[in-house]
Amino acid sequence: MAYKGETINSGIFKQAIGGPVQLRTLNLDGDRQADLSVHGGPYKAVYAYPSEHYAFWRQELPGMDLPWGTFGENFTTEGLLENDLHIGDRLRIGTAVIMVRQPRVPCYKLAAKFQRDDMIDRFLASGRSGFYFSVEQEGAVTAGDSFDLLSREPEAMTIDEMNQLLVRDRYNCAMIEKALATAALPESWRDYFARRLASAGNAEIDAR
Repeated sequence: MAYKGETINSGIFKQAIGGPVQLRTLNLDGDRQADLSVHGGPYKAVYAYPSEHYAFWRQELPGMDLPWGTFGENFTTEGLLENDLHIGDRLRIGTAVIMVRQPRVPCYKLAAKFQRDDMIDRFLASGRSGFYFSVEQEGAVTAGDSFDLLSREPEAMTIDEMNQLLVRDRYNCAMIEKALATAALPESWRDYFARRLASAGNAEIDAR
């Protein structure tokens, strides 16, 4: 697609598919990530976005066509929301087993998809991030399959809490410590929050 005078490659464009599809460790058969330096990997193997959020975006972006898959999601879900899912929760869909791993932090390609420079800020401020899963057991998935909760990590961070920590409550030490205590948190996030906690501690010392 073209954006700001340049042609860029992206895997954000999705289309619905009928019949079973194999969900692999790194993605769905037939799906790819264009830039593996920031997308993909085992902790971003599959991206889900709640269908409930589409009503919000239709109000925010009047006149724009928003079919399922507009946000680049592999699964457009119903009944799964950011404040309900903890990092480390395990679910079964079809014959695959997946684990909640992290919220989506969009790159500039979301702005390019919508042709709006403000889209990244609006997406982050909305708290409607969707969520990435890792694939714990490969299997076949089909449109219409239900998500069955296999296990929950009630003491772990929710996706919603992660979003708050990223955008609105950046130096809440108690929340950062909760994130660091979340066993299934990917190591890149653990390093990020450890640096954030150190910065918060230094700021407190300076204030004294």
